[in-house]
Amino acid sequence: MGEPTGFLEYPREQVASREAGERVKDYRRITLPLSEDVLHRQSARCMDCGIPFCHGSTSLTTGGIGCPLFNRVPEFNDFVYRGRWRQACDNLHSTNNFPEITGLVCPALCEAACTLNIDTEPVLIKQIELAIAERGFEAGFIKPQPAKNKTGRRVAIVGSGPSGLTVAQQLSRFGHDVVIFEKDRSVGGLLRYGIPDFKLEKWVIDRRLEQMRAEGVDFQTNVNVGEDVSLKYLRGRFDAICLAMGAGQPRNLPVSGRGLDNICFAMDYLTQQNRLNAGEDLDDESRIDAAGKVVVVIGGGDTGSDCVGTARRQGAREIHQFEILPQPPEKTNPQTPWPMWPDILRTSSSHEEGCTRRWSVLTKSFSGVGVRVSKINCCRVEWTMTDGGWKMKEIPGSEFSMKADLVLLAMGFTHVTHNGLVEKLRLNLDKAGNIIVDADARSSEPGIFAAGDSVSGASLVVRAIASGRAVADSINRRLLQR
Repeated sequence: MGEPTGFLEYPREQVASREAGERVKDYRRITLPLSEDVLHRQSARCMDCGIPFCHGSTSLTTGGIGCPLFNRVPEFNDFVYRGRWRQACDNLHSTNNFPEITGLVCPALCEAACTLNIDTEPVLIKQIELAIAERGFEAGFIKPQPAKNKTGRRVAIVGSGPSGLTVAQQLSRFGHDVVIFEKDRSVGGLLRYGIPDFKLEKWVIDRRLEQMRAEGVDFQTNVNVGEDVSLKYLRGRFDAICLAMGAGQPRNLPVSGRGLDNICFAMDYLTQQNRLNAGEDLDDESRIDAAGKVVVVIGGGDTGSDCVGTARRQGAREIHQFEILPQPPEKTNPQTPWPMWPDILRTSSSHEEGCTRRWSVLTKSFSGVGVRVSKINCCRVEWTMTDGGWKMKEIPGSEFSMKADLVLLAMGFTHVTHNGLVEKLRLNLDKAGNIIVDADARSSEPGIFAAGDSVSGASLVVRAIASGRAVADSINRRLLQR
């Protein structure tokens, strides 16, 4: 620990962002990098506390506290404080394959679990992590790490999101020949097509993919496994197959009027804009454009926030965001005390750019003119604790309607898409519709492993990377036993 009293001497410094009026004119990164002096002071705030919950813990009944990757946060903070950037970079990469990505899009579970959160503000861990990765690329610390010896084993990975990329990189470094099959035009899955460029510019992904290609990973795009490539072919050519398709089945809203035009799933909307930013041709797809429209986003999570920011950049006239749950408290919540992830009100950069947010709103139906939506009909609800669980009931007389030219459904995802590969393999699924695997990540079908959101349901990028590392270890053990 560089400064034993650093956490007393230095306050947490907020990360600067480009002015809202400027940034809404483009899709470039919002936040600005931190200076060397700021990084030095912020890393000095780390207490090197006796039990660093920021590391991550799976022993608590909540299912985990802190970083799912078990990043050694106090260690890399100390390296940054002392200016030992190479050691910081090596330390961070020992647990995290893509720290530049988590440093941009992770909600920072580590900061929520920071001991300083008990009575002050946490260490600026996420931004320090990002700075380490960026310094690593600039200084040439991050280089391809091809295996010294090849095993002769071949592994096929279906899906190129964060879990699939992690499995691929780990297995390639173990010496196996790895091929990633991706149904879309470009590699990256959710990272490329689901997260807006203003949060994650795609050159960040491409830079890491170059490292993986140099390590021997083969990327096959525009390939729909089960249709363009048969399962029989994969079984004949590969020693193991890993499914990493994510949880792509969006949660629908089955109410009257749902079939009207201009009521779209959020991921369709976000994906289309990312493809446009990349210069891809939409062919005959209908453009989902918020320009000049009254936009209603249903769902108050990160995906909904991303829709707000995208609609603002497209030139929406008004943006409204509805959430069925009640508004959480602003700073602390006794129901989620430290070191748990706090259920509190969060205001994203997209919210700062302008939208009206409403909580405890239930969508009852949609109305339209012809085949297009023109109105959303809602009511207010209240939540009460009954028999140990929260119950919702409509508030009489609270019904209201408002104009809506474009409705974006951002209510999360239910499970991996079943149509196609999952159904053809006849995999065992849990009650939520996720792929069931054993302790070694093996599905019910011999030789088929699964990782990430395909198993857990929709979760965070950092958890997908953690899953990918664990599944790669399991596959490696299995292949070396053969």
